[in-house]
Amino acid sequence: MTRDFDGDRIILSDLGFFGYHGVIPEEAVLGQRFFVDLVCGADLLAAGRSDELQHSISYAEIYDVTKAAFEERRFQLIEAVGQHIVDRLFEAFPAIRWVQVRVKKPSAPIAMVAGEAAIELRRSREGR
Repeated sequence: MTRDFDGDRIILSDLGFFGYHGVIPEEAVLGQRFFVDLVCGADLLAAGRSDELQHSISYAEIYDVTKAAFEERRFQLIEAVGQHIVDRLFEAFPAIRWVQVRVKKPSAPIAMVAGEAAIELRRSREGR
């Protein structure tokens, strides 16, 4: 991991959503479950010292922005879903310096008995 992704983090894991993202036409009709993991880099020193939400970023608000971004439109690629989430998080929260997002597709239309298909993006505000 590069220095861009060092420091304090707000983490949300296994956020479950139902969506219609995918290349195969049936995915647009039937939909499927997706899971999203987020790690957002932000300076949390003031929040840790003050115990005041105004010095942090509400993880409930991060969830709301993520959910809205996930549901805003249909994408063919989970890479595009992930990038859209990152873009919306940077727009909504100026204090977020970097985002790591993993979009998991446990029911991907491939012949696997167990497991999931996933992508992971790492984006810094400067390198968007």
